[in-house]
Amino acid sequence: MRRYWRVYRAFFSSSLARELEFKANFIAKLGQNFMWIFFFVMILLVVYSNTKSVAGWGRGDAFVLGATIFLMNAVFNAFFFSLQDIPSQIRLGTMDFVVTKPMDTQFWVSSRRFNFDQIGTVFAGLVMLTIGISTSHLHPDLFQWLAFAILASSALTIFYAFNLSLMTTAIWLVRVDNLWVLGESLIGVARYPVDIYNSGIRRFLTNFVPLAFLATVPARQLVHAADGAAVAEGVAWSVAVLLGSRLFWRKAMRSYTSASS
Repeated sequence: MRRYWRVYRAFFSSSLARELEFKANFIAKLGQNFMWIFFFVMILLVVYSNTKSVAGWGRGDAFVLGATIFLMNAVFNAFFFSLQDIPSQIRLGTMDFVVTKPMDTQFWVSSRRFNFDQIGTVFAGLVMLTIGISTSHLHPDLFQWLAFAILASSALTIFYAFNLSLMTTAIWLVRVDNLWVLGESLIGVARYPVDIYNSGIRRFLTNFVPLAFLATVPARQLVHAADGAAVAEGVAWSVAVLLGSRLFWRKAMRSYTSASS
């Protein structure tokens, strides 16, 4: 474990050095992320200027929901952005160097790059969360915050496993770079509460495809009350998909052949 921590610190330092080398690009990416959040907030304000509630979610509740998905996505892109490099590593042959390293290949491809421009998104998400709680006059207790934290961590795990599985298909299909867009599309859908759908679709997105656990279910812990059953189901989903993605990755590595083969 200590060796992995030393390696990760080296990854972190090299990522920081790269960002400092191109300061203008870093500032531009920060501005881009702020603009996406700004436009999303504008949409919310326009919607709630004409109604007080959407499927039982008030304006402040919607801010909490939006903040949840932005925070989860920002943390994912900060720590695991290097997953999108898997197809190019396979295509260019640099994956050959990864598989010869004396450490877990999944750790390497998952954490090779730290994306510092997401720090601004995390800050904006925290501001949105504060505004949402204040606007809805919420007073979450310790159990609600704990349930929220557990489910937010489960959401991050589920989203990580989904993206890892998508990029792992590059072992066989090679050019799957555009599949990264599927993850972004998933985030776009998860920004809105699953309560806007009928009961059948809600059950499907909760019990069969864990889309609801990316934002709606975690946000409910603050907006309504802590739900032990929801927390247990979220943890179960995260463990199941993480294990599945791990097994899929290991199977893919057994099938991997050098780019020069």
